[in-house]
Amino acid sequence: MTSAPPSPPHIWLHHLEDEADAAFLYRELAGAEPDPDKAGIYRKLAAVEDRHVDMWRKLLAENGHEVGVPSPSRGARLRAWLAHRLGSGVLLPMLLKEEGREVKGYLSLYQSEPEGAVGPTALRLAKESKEHADTLSQMSGAAAEPWHKTGAGGFLRNVVYGFNDGLTANFGLVAGMIGAQGNLQAAEHAVLVAGLAGMVADALSMGSSGYLAAKSEREVFEHEIAMEKEEIRLMPELEREELSLLYQAKGIPVGQAEVLATQVMRDPERALQEKVREELKIGEASSTPMREAWITGIATAVGAFIPVAPFLFDTGQGAIWASFALAMISHFGIGAARSFFTGRSIFRSGIDMFLVGLGVAIVGYFVGEQIVKLL
Repeated sequence: MTSAPPSPPHIWLHHLEDEADAAFLYRELAGAEPDPDKAGIYRKLAAVEDRHVDMWRKLLAENGHEVGVPSPSRGARLRAWLAHRLGSGVLLPMLLKEEGREVKGYLSLYQSEPEGAVGPTALRLAKESKEHADTLSQMSGAAAEPWHKTGAGGFLRNVVYGFNDGLTANFGLVAGMIGAQGNLQAAEHAVLVAGLAGMVADALSMGSSGYLAAKSEREVFEHEIAMEKEEIRLMPELEREELSLLYQAKGIPVGQAEVLATQVMRDPERALQEKVREELKIGEASSTPMREAWITGIATAVGAFIPVAPFLFDTGQGAIWASFALAMISHFGIGAARSFFTGRSIFRSGIDMFLVGLGVAIVGYFVGEQIVKLL
């Protein structure tokens, strides 16, 4: 009686199909590539993928699952069709992402059962997929090791977007409360209470969101650093080559870069610090989840307080028009500030947010008015 395979067969079959698709796509890339040197590289990569297919078929057969070579999937055929009509460049980013997913998947498979039947195969495939990703990165000009995700936010961005959220949400609430009140004198108290309550609720909501976002980002960084550490342990020769290339890209001569990379790799901790700083671009933590929560929450509260403030100092139509004017000016200002992140012109970005604020006021007012009529 044969024992069950150490991993669910569908996982192995999934990897087999991915490798077969990759071999097919590299050949299609070679056919669509006018540069003979690049086409030759693609054909070599296809041959390696064919070997990967054979490795999976052999592993499956040894564990009681005889399978043939899978036909290209519909998705692979569609991508090949696009490559022939739009050029090979359209396929490069897709294949780069796929190679990155394979590196992660194979490392995960190896870590789950390093001594099992699939362990040595998964490690070898992870190394070769990593080599493919590095080759594609150089050909496309993309960053090395695309499977690492290290995008981050910033202090100013949190302030701007927190302020914007509080201003817009509470402005709509205030406008809705004004529309809901038939008697202006009765409206003053209701608007003030609802506006202050909305300010607190918005601040707490955005503050908790900032906390969770910062915590999630930190967890992503910790995961990526742990993965890089594992790559250094399992593939030191490839990591040394990457480190050398990073040094060369900074202007260090080839020979000196090779020597420096070799020296750094002798100390795994130092190598990890270098790769984290030079490749992943992760520096020392400049913020904490609680700090992000306070920054975002306070910025939201300030924005939310603007449309409410006039009702603390005035009554009647004066307070309403002052609230409207302050909110609209603030919408234009926050739109202009957002242009620093979007790259658009200051005036156009400001006008866009001005129109958003105006729309929020109109919709909020009439929704409040209609709700009262329905009740």
